[in-house]
Amino acid sequence: MKPTLSHPTLILASGSPRRRELLAGLGLRFTVRAVDLDETPGAGEPPEETVVRLAREKAAAQAAPGELVLAADTVVVIDGELLGKPRDPEDARRMLARIAGREHTVLTGVALEEPGRGLRASALERSRVRMTSLTPAEIEWYVDTREPLDKAGSYAIQGIGALLVEEVHGNYTNVVGLPLPLTRRLFRELGWELLDFR
Repeated sequence: MKPTLSHPTLILASGSPRRRELLAGLGLRFTVRAVDLDETPGAGEPPEETVVRLAREKAAAQAAPGELVLAADTVVVIDGELLGKPRDPEDARRMLARIAGREHTVLTGVALEEPGRGLRASALERSRVRMTSLTPAEIEWYVDTREPLDKAGSYAIQGIGALLVEEVHGNYTNVVGLPLPLTRRLFRELGWELLDFR
């Protein structure tokens, strides 16, 4: 079913190539409008609340009448520590050494905002990922590919980082950065079918 005139324009409030590729893979028509927000967690704010809050703030920052804005925020959590994108190669090495040979949790907050009807929806997705053991030389090799430098937790499961992931429990697209089944449910909460935006 093709969009009708009553359909809002779908906006992806993210500069993430991974999220763009996931939506494009569904054949959706959308406009990318990245948001630059302070992503610092609030004092004492649990990671689950941080990602949902940031997704909501990103969606609200870009919302205009006639648009449906989709936003997301993804982090890796291990031992209660939130691992976002590394600051530099040294930070990437530290993160990879921290998660190597262990299981961590990937959290993604997803939010929709449709100001024309005053509607919004948001939710959290959680997956568990076990990484293979890594030697310092292997970590150095992976950081040298530069792939980890703009990824939460310093790896990309859909890229070279797939070689480092032993197990995924939960939704795979969540680990990529946008849980598609959850996104579809949020669209339905607002009365839309995700694939109607093709």
